[in-house]
Amino acid sequence: MKILHISDTHNRHHLLTNLPMADIIVHCGDFTDMGTEKEVLDFLNWFITLPYRYKIFITGNHDLCLWDADNIEDLPNNVFFLQDKSITLEGITLFGLGYNHNEKKIPTKADIIITHEPPLMILDESAGRHWGNKAIRDRIFSTKPYAHLFGHAHKSVGKILISDTLYANGAVLDDQYQLYQTQPLLHNI
Repeated sequence: MKILHISDTHNRHHLLTNLPMADIIVHCGDFTDMGTEKEVLDFLNWFITLPYRYKIFITGNHDLCLWDADNIEDLPNNVFFLQDKSITLEGITLFGLGYNHNEKKIPTKADIIITHEPPLMILDESAGRHWGNKAIRDRIFSTKPYAHLFGHAHKSVGKILISDTLYANGAVLDDQYQLYQTQPLLHNI
């Protein structure tokens, strides 16, 4: 299964044209800039129309109006808001942790963990600062998923394998919110 991984589009999702084909698209949060309902609806209208079999998204620090949401009503059957939830798709279990939610909600058994924040000191540097979360890093180290997908640190796009876990930062904008990553990350699972 092929996963297209993006994050940190900050209302600029319409700039992402000619996205590569994949089975699943995962957005790791910060799809809005100010976190308004209008911004969320614009994103969802775009996201829902994308030609992927499954579409998954979680909240980031900018997506304020959804921070405490448990669910979003009337999403199509192939669009999943994973706010502290798991889903199994074609034998692969994915878990999404909402922004600033307790890392202890991350299950001990999941193939792919999706967070907005990176783990501390792993693809977490941007604007001369480390933005990673130590508690998330410790939880990922202990649960050992196949992959941990995240964003937040705009200038640390890429992936790295550490102790059999693939860590990947899918941010697409730079710190000035200009399109930085024109080739979003693809992962074969």
